[in-house]
Amino acid sequence: MQDTLYGANKRSMIKRIAITGPESTGKSWLAERLAEHYNTSWVPEFARSYLEKTDQKYAPRDIEQIAKGQLELERNLISQAKAVLFTDTEMLVCKIWLDFVFGLKSIFIEKALDEQNYDLYLLCDIDLDWQPDPLREHPHKREELFVRYENLLIERGFPFVKVSGQGNIRLENAVNAVNEICGR
Repeated sequence: MQDTLYGANKRSMIKRIAITGPESTGKSWLAERLAEHYNTSWVPEFARSYLEKTDQKYAPRDIEQIAKGQLELERNLISQAKAVLFTDTEMLVCKIWLDFVFGLKSIFIEKALDEQNYDLYLLCDIDLDWQPDPLREHPHKREELFVRYENLLIERGFPFVKVSGQGNIRLENAVNAVNEICGR
């Protein structure tokens, strides 16, 4: 799937870094700051723009649509990346979200997760204070969700680093992990 989604030549040249973890752990902030630091592009969270356009409660089919939109957004933005592309959210998030909220699985999301191939996952720790947001739902479930993310990363054998710290310390910790992958 990777070579057809992203193009074999472009894919082999670009390091792809996924920013993942429970809600309100600074994923979007970190993705944007990392892109600034490396002077490259980043893929924003498609779910936010999707959910802000609806005035009703989301359903399982919406999570699958969000997964498809996230993949399409990444496909469209990889050509703008310089050496590294940061992705705020990927199929791990969609899988855990669908299972946690609805107790369901999606064949599409499972297949996309099987086929995604990031060079590194930055697992955002829950050491940041919860930031209220109309799209966030589980302030008291972050530890449980963090364990799900960590376990799934381990089960899948995905290369990951837990990123902790407040503000610029969090960014510095992420930069150090990315530099190691990029050979800097």
